[in-house]
Amino acid sequence: MTKAELVAKIAAEAGVKKSEAERCVNAFVKALSEALEKGERVAIPGLGVFNVRERKERKGRNPRTGEPMVIPARKVVVFTAAKALKEKVNK
Repeated sequence: MTKAELVAKIAAEAGVKKSEAERCVNAFVKALSEALEKGERVAIPGLGVFNVRERKERKGRNPRTGEPMVIPARKVVVFTAAKALKEKVNK
């Protein structure tokens, strides 16, 4: 599902214009991004939890040349699905 399809689905479900639904989706994405940027945990009941984790520096290999290299430490966004969502997907 693309963002446009999501906006159309939300507009139909909520009975609002697509432009209003798109503003809501954009506001949600912005709020989620800002919270994760601050390192906050975002929990949405029935959907799941978004969290930021630190990945340590590690050794790797350049796939093109085969030379060893160091992959730098970084932060990654992790999503853990809620039990209700897992059950809905696996029914």
